[in-house]
Amino acid sequence: MKTQVKALVVGGGAVGTSIAYHLAKAGWDDVMLIERDELTSGSTWHAAGLLPLFNMSYATTHIHKYSVDFYKTLEEETGLNAGFAVVGNLRMAQTQDRMDEYMLYASTAETCDVDYEWLTPDQIKERWPLIETGDLKGAIYHAEDGYINPADVTQAMAKGARQRGVEIHRKLQADDFHWNGTHWEVTCTKMIEKGGNLIESDEKVVITAEHVVTASGNHAQRTAKMLGIKMPAIPVEHTFIVMDKDPELVKWREAGNPEHPVIRDADNESYAREERGGWILGIYEHGAPARFEHGVPDSFRADLFPLDLDRIADQYMAMAERVPSCAESGLKDDFNGPICYTPDGNPLVGPAPGLRNMWLAEGFSFGITAAGGTGFYLAQMMVDGEAEIDMASLDPKRYSSNWMTTEFAARKNEECYEHVYILHHPDEERPAARPLRTAPAFDRQKARGAQFGWVNGWERPNYFGPFDAPDNFDHDARSFRRGGWWQHAVDEAKAIREGAGLVDATAFTKHVVKGPGATQFLDWFTCNKLPKVGRINLTYALTAFGTTRTEYTIVRNGENNYYLVSAGAWSEYDADFLRKAAEDKMEEFGYIEIQDVTTQWGVFAIAGPKSRDVLKEVIVDADPETALSNKRFPWLSARQIELGMCPVNAIRVAYTGELGWELHHPIEMQNYLFDLLEKAGEKHGMKLVGARAQNWLRQEKSYRAFGNELGRDATPLEADLPRFVDQEKDFHGKDKLVETGVRVKCCTLLIDGPEDADPWGHEALYAEDGVTRVGRLTSGGYSVAFEKSIGMGYVKPDVAVEGTKLKVKMQDKLWDAVVTCDSPYDPKNETIRMNG
Repeated sequence: MKTQVKALVVGGGAVGTSIAYHLAKAGWDDVMLIERDELTSGSTWHAAGLLPLFNMSYATTHIHKYSVDFYKTLEEETGLNAGFAVVGNLRMAQTQDRMDEYMLYASTAETCDVDYEWLTPDQIKERWPLIETGDLKGAIYHAEDGYINPADVTQAMAKGARQRGVEIHRKLQADDFHWNGTHWEVTCTKMIEKGGNLIESDEKVVITAEHVVTASGNHAQRTAKMLGIKMPAIPVEHTFIVMDKDPELVKWREAGNPEHPVIRDADNESYAREERGGWILGIYEHGAPARFEHGVPDSFRADLFPLDLDRIADQYMAMAERVPSCAESGLKDDFNGPICYTPDGNPLVGPAPGLRNMWLAEGFSFGITAAGGTGFYLAQMMVDGEAEIDMASLDPKRYSSNWMTTEFAARKNEECYEHVYILHHPDEERPAARPLRTAPAFDRQKARGAQFGWVNGWERPNYFGPFDAPDNFDHDARSFRRGGWWQHAVDEAKAIREGAGLVDATAFTKHVVKGPGATQFLDWFTCNKLPKVGRINLTYALTAFGTTRTEYTIVRNGENNYYLVSAGAWSEYDADFLRKAAEDKMEEFGYIEIQDVTTQWGVFAIAGPKSRDVLKEVIVDADPETALSNKRFPWLSARQIELGMCPVNAIRVAYTGELGWELHHPIEMQNYLFDLLEKAGEKHGMKLVGARAQNWLRQEKSYRAFGNELGRDATPLEADLPRFVDQEKDFHGKDKLVETGVRVKCCTLLIDGPEDADPWGHEALYAEDGVTRVGRLTSGGYSVAFEKSIGMGYVKPDVAVEGTKLKVKMQDKLWDAVVTCDSPYDPKNETIRMNG
């Protein structure tokens, strides 16, 4: 066998074989895959093999769709039948809420070219008489979906990989990873079978690889320990049972009728499909435990856990009601095995934090569905430098090693498992492992009625409900339309537009970049001009392909001293990219020091036409009346001020588009500052404001948000931000940015939508004819300034013209929308520059 390769893939399940196949297909002719046991011996062998296209994630939907299309081509290429039964996928709804969920998904599906069909209960009964439909509202049906044999599709991909030159070695376990500065040296142990167990031999081999990909499935925690990183990929027990023959089903098939689609009974937390005249019933129940938090025991191979019938009794009985003909069918077999999860259900795909040329493909709860697409898009990232879709939502660094622990991952993964079929409201907030990261003012805000959201482990107020609410008041009233929080967010947004509001922005990511090489580095690293000392600028760090990798507000505190503020949800994602880029350029530019100071500084954002009046009450200055004036403290500048006894690094900027300041303060003084501002704001009617109102307000100003409008699938020019790109200088990604041009364009839309709903930012956009799809929304909400729905999104460039009439798909209907000007609220920035 070879001992030196371009890429080494560790793990021989469906995901690993797909990655090896696609790397070879993308042109790498020196790829090896190793597996500690047999191919498919992990979770692959006991997977049910379903291929659900249904997913609310734009990236994951693309991945799933690629897999479904790709698997259909494997037999022609390899000669092996992958066992793909294209029977369709019938996802049923018992409630209008569930239908609302499907309608939101369907609009997202359209943006990814995923076909679907709506069925009424009568239409379901007409096609599949064995299904009881009396309690149903309807269903969404994917005709091109179905199920596949996990072992067969894995072996087909493995054969396809071998045909393209990939070496595959079984019974070879990776035991150590060492980076020698240019390559990985992977120490492997040859495994042998003895008495039915897999044990280590004395034979070792070291494989040197330029790139390593780990796809270790249930062994992810062992992999993480060897790499010296943390990742929240921990298995949870998943049960499916095989039922004896259903006599009516046998008759149905003997009469020449087609196989039933995969039946997804979401409100009964289960799925079912035919299996040799009977049914396979899979369940996502409450109480399924996490397993192998500290690693898989050496004795565990292709093993299972004991069946816990009590845990799945309700779903088992519900199946007998859904398909009454199976009520007398006995239990033929059961599978209760480990399936790896992550806290949000999305896998960990991308570069490992802090490491060079180490790629993770871990935490796949729907591994068979995701395997094909993961191999395709990860190969693009590795071979080309970037994928054609934005993979940030799957990046392993979305869970920071600064706070993510084993206990957190285990409890959140259990919660994620039981939420597979719980309604996925866009405004949902899941309670497990919370609160975890809290700013000092958390308790004070909670006492004022704050209802918190979760961002990068932090508790952040979403909105403020009535603090004196009766016991039966539902703070968590969620909906696919306007939830119980909606009116509170309206009131908060109006407070900022008309008076003053205070927002807790402590979760912002904050870095200090300084040293002799700092200025040259940041000038190359970002695409806008650097600010002068005492001033700020908005800028972007780009990928090698010229798309947006990170958005920064840069405050220049000194000639070679900078304070960088970026999105709170992406702390380690930003930190890793920043540090690696600086390391690469230090020899060229000089010493660069980078400090993550996120937890050292709290942030309050005060905004609104009366915000200056509030601050005048507490600022300590020789002339308080002019201290905050445009002359002494102009827009887009930064100053160190004192508010009472609290030193504050104040930045004259507001994400809401009003007169305002960000008040960056020592976090240990946060409660003092909160009390001071709250008291000063009383006579000016200042209101505490949450993230949801702020999100609406920034859309009225057309402020792009990272992870929504800004990402790795569009350039800043496509985001229609040419004013933040200095094409007179050289910067990372410039050549590709210019070469790419403008394929799509970001715009803001005002929408005449339904009276009880607003867009969420997942919806498809159509031309005025209602037939031609022209783009998709990336943000959505309500505008208090225009008293109608608002959204931002990407459309074809010729459509992104003010006044263009479009249609937006909401609740399975088309609603009128019009492209408005950039920053429809205060387009001349008069309020944000308000004199004083």
